[in-house]
Amino acid sequence: MDNQQTLQQLLTEAQKHCVACICVSNDFDDTYGRFDFLAGFGEKTSFHSPEAISNSDSLKMGFCSYDFKNTLEDLVSTQPKAVSVPDFYFFEPQFYFKAKRNGIAYESNFPLPEPVSFSQKKSPVKFVCSTQKDQYLHNVEQIRQCIKNGDFYEMNYCLQFESSTCLNPYALFAELNLTAPAPFATFFKYHNKFLLCSSPERFLAKHGNMLTAQPIKGTRKRHADVKMDIQTKEALTNSEKDRAENIMIVDLLRNDLSRVCKPGTVTVPELCEVYSFSHVHQMISTVTGELQPENDFAEILKASFPMGSMTGAPKIQVMKDIERFENFSRGWYSGCVGYWENGDFDLNVVIRSLQLDIEAGKMYYHVGGAITFDSIPEDEYNECLQKAAGLKQTLKNQEASNL
Repeated sequence: MDNQQTLQQLLTEAQKHCVACICVSNDFDDTYGRFDFLAGFGEKTSFHSPEAISNSDSLKMGFCSYDFKNTLEDLVSTQPKAVSVPDFYFFEPQFYFKAKRNGIAYESNFPLPEPVSFSQKKSPVKFVCSTQKDQYLHNVEQIRQCIKNGDFYEMNYCLQFESSTCLNPYALFAELNLTAPAPFATFFKYHNKFLLCSSPERFLAKHGNMLTAQPIKGTRKRHADVKMDIQTKEALTNSEKDRAENIMIVDLLRNDLSRVCKPGTVTVPELCEVYSFSHVHQMISTVTGELQPENDFAEILKASFPMGSMTGAPKIQVMKDIERFENFSRGWYSGCVGYWENGDFDLNVVIRSLQLDIEAGKMYYHVGGAITFDSIPEDEYNECLQKAAGLKQTLKNQEASNL
């Protein structure tokens, strides 16, 4: 199977429907993944709560936006949303395409169309951050003071960038997936709103009675010089600060999963391993547990959403404080996208992503990082910019389109 051609065909099909979801693994090794491609098109039935999903076995695809936390806990979001989408939305697709991990076997209930090329019209693209650098540095110092005072231990503090130029989402995702391939890449179309995601992070997967979470904490920019790149990877591997951040989130997730798993079954088979992606090295851990049979999709989400790597610890308190420091509502960002089928599911973490509102003619992207007491504000700011490198390169390779 030619992955690039298959993606072009799926994006071509997506243009015909008001709702579409395409998940791409990009051939990354993944012990816990089932599909190279999974795509759904057209809304046969929609679901607006996790309780509603569990009543049938058929494939559903969808998302939880970050603000779904407000349904699960006594929390609020008062800041403006970049792109307004439901807090929870899954759909049973009219048409689906499934390609298994071996890259050969696939299943589809419709013929894939001939791929079309997506053209762009030349126009400059400029993004503006909603938080000035000086304000960011000041806020990091304030967060460090909160940590010193014992309000929380760690906060994932984020920035929002906005552009008044809108690109062709189909061409843009094809380019993003080529420029910055990732194991949990996702294209989601919700009417005239689009999410283009190049995520390296799994939020949570369920296969049979096993739950698996894979938090990321720790990032370094990759280098073209091989020797320097190896040294950078080793530096991340040996970084006490990054390991401490990662382990803190692992402990949080062990606690989350223990709420729905059998006692004594939550384990950490992989701790602080460093993986390499197109633009960054990242430190990833794996937490697993054996699910208590009485806990369904709704109970699992209540115990674990959102991913601790996108909040900090302790989770509920730090989510309250995030509202004080960030001047936007995250919406899709920090949420999750994926599928549910026959009781099993696999959900990513929405990072390394672009959000497009075609009607408003705007694009957004978000970046963030874990702030601890040992954080150096300038270093944290630079790490945020490094995380956006793949998106920036994609935007350089594309030209704006008047849709």
